[in-house]
Amino acid sequence: MKTVIPAWEVPAVPVAGSAARFPVRRIYCVGRNYAEHAREMGGHPEREPPFFFMKPAEAVVTDGRMAYPPMTADLQHEVELVVALACGGRDIPAAEALDCVFGYAVGLDMTRRDVQAELKAKGRSWEMGKAFDQSAPISAIAPAARIGHPQRGAITLTVNSQPRQHGDLADMIWPVADIIARLSGYVTLQPGDLIFTGTPAGVGKVERGDRLEGAVEGVGELSVAIA
Repeated sequence: MKTVIPAWEVPAVPVAGSAARFPVRRIYCVGRNYAEHAREMGGHPEREPPFFFMKPAEAVVTDGRMAYPPMTADLQHEVELVVALACGGRDIPAAEALDCVFGYAVGLDMTRRDVQAELKAKGRSWEMGKAFDQSAPISAIAPAARIGHPQRGAITLTVNSQPRQHGDLADMIWPVADIIARLSGYVTLQPGDLIFTGTPAGVGKVERGDRLEGAVEGVGELSVAIA
């Protein structure tokens, strides 16, 4: 294809046990999908329909380093299970949703919390609090063909070896199949889409020089330094 400006490289994530990479099309995120996190953010933990926001594909970080972003004094971590889709569609039944999954990874939904709070107070979009450069560090993707579809297991985060977040995948208000089914009612899901599935309680502030270590039992680990 001839383009009027140079075409950019498609963002991609390593695949565990393979030299091939997973090309990223879009990144969707689920808000407040663990009851304790919903409470700590001032929300209600009832099983209301999930809500979604997005990050650009270029937000992925795979080399273990992210720059501290501008326009914030309150950068916060949110460790999450990430779902990588091999296929998609519209109005996917929950009973068939896991057939769309290529694999799983550990991700960080990094958040400019002060920016987000200001935008929320004014009734505006969260985008600049969530969708900034390097806001989606991610581990290598573990194929579901090898690890299955984890529905329980510890999800944790430490900052400079100090525990911050600890939960269990079984605590998700909306499990992966239901998330895919609901999201596919809003948009046609595509191969290459990533879904960040929400974070447990314990989100908090990080500073330049901090090292974040995230893990999801049975999926993998993620180490990120804040440059």
